[in-house]
Amino acid sequence: MENGKDFLGSGWSFPPAFDKEDGKVQLTHNREDIERSLEILVGTRKGERVMRPEYGCNLDDMVFESFNLSMKTYLADLVETAILYYEPRIEPLNINIDETFIYEGRLMIEIEYLIRATNSRFNKVFPFYLEEGTEI
Repeated sequence: MENGKDFLGSGWSFPPAFDKEDGKVQLTHNREDIERSLEILVGTRKGERVMRPEYGCNLDDMVFESFNLSMKTYLADLVETAILYYEPRIEPLNINIDETFIYEGRLMIEIEYLIRATNSRFNKVFPFYLEEGTEI
């Protein structure tokens, strides 16, 4: 694989896509695969996956809760716990909930992590929308 880091893994691209020329599924590799895995993990409700009912974060249960320091800490803990259980390739270093855009109905979940196998630090920002779409 690329850069000799094939030990980090590969998986289907997200969302799934297929190559029109050869009919094969498009794959992600290495760090990109880890980032897609984080997106899936944070965006999945517990019970949504049939064979892994405990997989996910259930962040959408918090959509109508009032936002305060306790909720901020709870959200960060939900994300960190899910990563510790379901993404063994990384170690979460810091989970920060950025509330800059809270009045627009959006929180930014910033995940700083360490790839265990390469001892490399990265971060991923996941937008969490507090409201459903209102424009029709």
